[in-house]
Formats: sequence, structure tokens, C-alpha cells
Amino acid sequence: MVEGFISVLLSGLLLCGLLLHQSNIKDKTDEPSRKPNFIVILADDIGWGDLDANQPETKRNNTPYLNLMAEQGLRLTDFHSPASTCSPSRAAILTGRYGLRNGVTHNFAVGSVAGLPLSEVTLPQLLQRAGYYTAMIGKWHLGHSRPYNPTNRGFENYLGIPYSNDMGCTDVPGYNLPKCPPCTSSGSQPNRLTDERGGCYTKIGLPLIENTSIVEQPLDLWTLTEKYKSAATRIIKNARERGQPYFLYIALAHMHVPLAPPPPAARHASASEAYAASLREMDALIGAVKSISDDTDRDNTLIWFTGDNGPWEQKCQYAGSVGPYLGKWQTSRGGGSAKRTTWEGGHRVPTVTYWPGRIPRNTTSSALLSGMDIFPTLLSLADIAAPADRRYDGFDATNILLHGEQTGRELLFHPNSGAAGQFGDLQTVRMGRHKAFYITGSAEACGGATGQQQLYDPPMIFDLQRDEAEETPLQVGTPEYLAIAERIGRRREALLWDIATDESASQADYRTDPSSAPCCDPSQPVCRCDALG
Repeated sequence: MVEGFISVLLSGLLLCGLLLHQSNIKDKTDEPSRKPNFIVILADDIGWGDLDANQPETKRNNTPYLNLMAEQGLRLTDFHSPASTCSPSRAAILTGRYGLRNGVTHNFAVGSVAGLPLSEVTLPQLLQRAGYYTAMIGKWHLGHSRPYNPTNRGFENYLGIPYSNDMGCTDVPGYNLPKCPPCTSSGSQPNRLTDERGGCYTKIGLPLIENTSIVEQPLDLWTLTEKYKSAATRIIKNARERGQPYFLYIALAHMHVPLAPPPPAARHASASEAYAASLREMDALIGAVKSISDDTDRDNTLIWFTGDNGPWEQKCQYAGSVGPYLGKWQTSRGGGSAKRTTWEGGHRVPTVTYWPGRIPRNTTSSALLSGMDIFPTLLSLADIAAPADRRYDGFDATNILLHGEQTGRELLFHPNSGAAGQFGDLQTVRMGRHKAFYITGSAEACGGATGQQQLYDPPMIFDLQRDEAEETPLQVGTPEYLAIAERIGRRREALLWDIATDESASQADYRTDPSSAPCCDPSQPVCRCDALG
């Protein structure tokens, strides 16, 4: 009898334990998985060769924190900005669409009345709708009037400058070529926004904007990095306190001129010293952001560093390094081959991704990718669907980042951004190791030379695997050339037709009005207002 009771009791306990175990499994299965945090860091006018890890043979030490991030994550060596100037590149990153679709084909101005078309849906808008805390620090350049401000395009908080840091005067100018004078000390809001001396702005101060208010004008360039570092720390901590996943977009002032390097390079530095010091300052800022991210939610945060376009070659020693991507065909004929061109130096940018426990350590990928691919990749990682009412050009790179897959895009189109042809023209096409030019041309080089625009039908094709400097094109008429030209031409025509028939395509308003220039107090010289406390 006792033995029978004990047997029943043990059976009951075993059954209870089994049911409890199954209940625990069910509870864990039903628990919603945590959404990852995203930090996207976009450098301005940075060269592929500015990242030490891309050229270890130079034995420099300008980017130790980025080097460490590459050692702990993934370095992408064939990653390209979506365009070779500021506004088109940023618009494509935030919408996942070529400029011919999103409407942004060249830069907005100080007096622009509009910006990224309001019909476009941005990455932060989609993340915010899905419960993300979204914030931005840095250069916007997609419209500064209220409807186009970052806080109306998906960002809950914003601190930064509305456009490039040379599009407004400062009281203590940084390193630039030509050297720009300080802001004028008298006068009121101008009808004219620049003077005749090399395009330097002297009548409108560079503003610092917090959300929708100007908090400092003219901005002190020499304190901007510390302001950005403090803001990043505050935003990441706020997200943790809220218990929300976050998306932080940091669009740096580095490495755009004017450079404002920290001491001791801040005084009497040579051009090359000023650039190297600014590069180290940028790297230290990225290191600080990585550190605070690691301290708060290390294993659940993806950091993605890249650039908006290549170096501004016209600025000579204040411009960065394109590495081996010299565009020799163009430079041998005069003119620049970096920013504002579709030569490799204009859009191949240093790129590193870091996510402990998810992205394999110390890995490198030569997969062909673009800044447009950030849009679908982050949405995929957050399990968010993109709106189905529009066509996209981005590629989901999740398997490349997380699983070591080496196959990226089959094709990538490089739009003209101002050096030759009409704005936004898809004038150059990359397919595998080959790159076809339908139009060549160049921006102004150091010293002032500018190459002539030339049209090519059939296209001029380079084999980048054998000729990364783009010096000698394939001979027209050979079997290799004919096969590649036919494939690329067919795909280019298909994309152009797809864009031409895209009812979701937008058109930006590029009208300007001097009264649209941001001004905190028109009664004061250069619109002066108090510095941010």
C-alpha cells in the first residue's frame, strides 16, 4: 500500500515537473525577441584610403578605433556611396532609392525652400513607427525649412547643422582652400549669401540647430566634436532608460572642410598635419560612441560606419586619400577623379560594421554593396516590412554581415552628381569586376584643372580586378568587351525604363530664396544668437 502511494506520488511529481518545463518553454517561445539597436555613422568627404586598415602597408596610426572595430567586426572593401556628393547620397541612404526615384539629384543650398520630397518615406520614419527611439546628430542637408527638418522626417531628436560646414561663416574659420575670412562684424540679413572671394560665406553664419530651433549662430567649429560626443552619450543613455530599441544616425562634419582639428594641431599646422589631426579626432569620436554603446547594450547593437562620398580633390592637402583608386584615365587627361565624379575615388568609401556575437570577428568582404543597402538591411534585421507602394533599389546585406556570404549586388549604377551630364544620370554601371562609362568627365582637381565631358556609345569599360586605377579600358570589339557591353547595356536600359514608369518617383523642389536661409535674429550681424549652454 505504502509502496503504491509512493509510486503514485512520484508519478505525479514527474508529471508536474514535465508540465512546468513545457510551460517555461512556451513562455520563452512566446516572449517577443528584442529589437536590435542601430548606430549609423556617416563621414563626410572621406577617402577609401583614409582608413588605416584599408592600407596597412602605410603603417599610419590615424584611425586606431576604427581599426579595432574592423578587428572585432567586418570590413567591407567594395562598398560605395550611392552618389558622389552630399544631398543625393544622404537621400538614397535614408530612402533606399536612387536619386532619379527619390528626386534628390544634386545638393540643396543655403537658400533652398525645400528638401527631400515629402512623398518619400524615410528609414527613421519606418523604425519610429515600429517602436524605435530615433535620433540624429550632425549634418542633414536634405532641407532646413520646417516641413523638411529632421524632426519631421522621422527623428524624435536632432542636434546638428542643416548643410555642409563650409556653407556659412564662422568667427574663427578652420583650415580651407581658399582660406575663408571670419564673419563680417556688421550688417543685417543679406540678399546675397556669398561674396566673390572663392565662394566663401561672410554674410550668413553657420547655424547649430537643436530640433527646430537655432541655438548657436555662427557656430564655433572648434567645439562641435565635443557637442556631438555629449549628444551621442545622452541619446544612448536615454534609449536605455526608456527601454526602447534605438536608431542613432550620426552624420559627422569630418572630413569636410573647413577642418577644425584639436590642439596641438589647431595652431600653425601644415595642411597635411591638419588633415591627419582631424582624422584622428573623427576616429576618437567614433571610439567614444562605440564605448558608450558597448557599456549599455553591447551584444544588441549594430554599428555601421561608412562615407557619403570620396575626397574633395580640389582642396589639395585638405582632402583625403583615394588609396589605389586613382582614376588615372581621367587624371592623365586633366581634372579630378574623386568627389563629384563616378570614378572609383568618388564613391568607393571605407566601411566597417560591428556587432559583437552576431558579426564574425576580424572578417573582410569584397561583396559589391552600396549605402542604399543600409535601408533594407536594417529593416530586415528589425523585422519591419518596407511600404509596398514604391520601388526600391537597395539590397538586403544581412547574410553578408551575419553569415559571411560573399555575393553582393550583381549590378550597381553610379549617378552623376554634377561633374558631367545631367544631374542624376546613371552614367556609369558596375557589374562584377567590370565598370562601364557612358559619360566621362571630372570635377576640379587640385590646381584647377577640369577634364572635358565625353560621351561613349558603345561604353568605355574597365576591368577593376586587373586595373583598379582605371587607367586602360578594354579594347572595343574584342569578344570579352562585346559580351560585357551587351549584358550591361541591356540591364541599364531595363532600369531606366523601370524608373521612367515608376509612379512612386518623386521630384525635388530646388528653388532658392535668400529669405529661406536659417537665421536666428535678422537684426544682428550674420544672424547672431547665444551659444548652446
